Amino acid sequence: MADPKGFLTVGRELPKRRPVDVRIRSWSEVYEDFGADRLEKQASRCMDCGIPFCHQGCPLGNLIPEWNDLVYRRDWHEAVERLHATNNFPEFTGRLCPAPCESACVLGINQDPVAIKRVEVEIIDRAFAEGWVRPRPPAVKTGKTVAVVGSGPAGLAAAQQLTRAGHDVTVYERADRIGGLLRYGIPEFKMEKRHLDRRLAQMRAEGTDFKTSVNIGVDITAGDLRARHDAVVLAGGATAWRDLPVPGRELNGVHQAMEYLPPSNKAQEGDYDESPISAKGKNVVVIGGGDTGADCIGTAIRQGAASVTQLEIMPRPPESRPDAQPWPTYPMLFKVESAHEELADLGGDRVYAVSTTEFVGDGDGRVRALKIVEVRGPADGFAPVEGTEREIPAELVTLAMGFVGPEREGLLEQLGVDLDQRGNVVRDGDYRTSVDGVYAAGDMGRGQSLIVWAIAEGRAAAHGVDAYLTGRTDLPYPIPPTARPIA
Repeated sequence: MADPKGFLTVGRELPKRRPVDVRIRSWSEVYEDFGADRLEKQASRCMDCGIPFCHQGCPLGNLIPEWNDLVYRRDWHEAVERLHATNNFPEFTGRLCPAPCESACVLGINQDPVAIKRVEVEIIDRAFAEGWVRPRPPAVKTGKTVAVVGSGPAGLAAAQQLTRAGHDVTVYERADRIGGLLRYGIPEFKMEKRHLDRRLAQMRAEGTDFKTSVNIGVDITAGDLRARHDAVVLAGGATAWRDLPVPGRELNGVHQAMEYLPPSNKAQEGDYDESPISAKGKNVVVIGGGDTGADCIGTAIRQGAASVTQLEIMPRPPESRPDAQPWPTYPMLFKVESAHEELADLGGDRVYAVSTTEFVGDGDGRVRALKIVEVRGPADGFAPVEGTEREIPAELVTLAMGFVGPEREGLLEQLGVDLDQRGNVVRDGDYRTSVDGVYAAGDMGRGQSLIVWAIAEGRAAAHGVDAYLTGRTDLPYPIPPTARPIA
């Protein structure tokens, strides 16, 4: 353990965010530097709790008490070794994961939990800076080939594990760059793409082959893909978005979040001088109160929106744990992300318990306003509250209402894999689908979920594929039995 008295003498501290008026002028990550001495003190708060429930909270089973202790003792090199033992990409999870491990921290029962996520990201950033993160090519090749369809966190984790096991792995991505939602769904201010690029450089040096602008099911049929490879891992994500079929949906200026965010990220890559879907000078409404909605808010503000309003059909979450979500479960709480701070500074608003009933046009086919109404809670079926109808201006609307599962057309139809009632790909405990030699990992089988689950499932699927191809495997299986997918 770390300092036996650390949790008694040191309070929780996180790095400060740069001032709003400064950070919205750029796309850089929002946090200021956090000194190593301060981080070591945060690691010292990890207590000798006997049963580390943070393990239960983390789908990867990260060895959190171990690397907290190593950071406190300033053994940073060994800390990153313990971090990489369970997590291929801590630089991603340390920036993007909502940290269910912290919700399960024993210290969090009656104090602020350990700053696990911050310790994690500082360990891996230091490891890259010191040159400790090097390629790990396999010592022996198996001669087997594996196709990984999709280059998000699940696909990348499966690919890296299988490459290191000695297989020839090809990752197919239909976009023009590798990374999936890490590349085109996450704005730069949440994760600068240099972190993704340096990890991809490691994977290429290890032998993973990447092919972009290849849409499996269109450019290459499922049959051809199976003929070329000994095994296939489906990691295409849950990309079928939830729509809002109300009058006026066809108006120009109403976009899905994943129509709006990718071109903004492409502009940061240098593909455009300015995103073709820009919020500059417009009244923007973001429909959806989750993380994707926050990404749309921060993006619109940096593009120079005149105003931004976020709408959410659910009631405002509580600021502390409700009785129905006790420790160590992950609670649904009111969060103030960096984009929400910026929204408040701009004078924008987060409006809860409302539903959009119509998009109103300007006569030229463009949206100019939304009609909304207050609604009762989910127990009442979101019934409208009479007399609460009103109109709000909007020249740009983004729909950030989540995803309903994988796209069935093309690849999945051609493969003929079984789907569950929600439309997700059915897998067994080893992540095998109903088609021999075809495996599925991440949101494509699980449904819309967290990045940490995607990486964990990618690693677990690699375990299954390696055993299928060679008859045995030394690759770890991170998912606890109680959390395995059910066929």
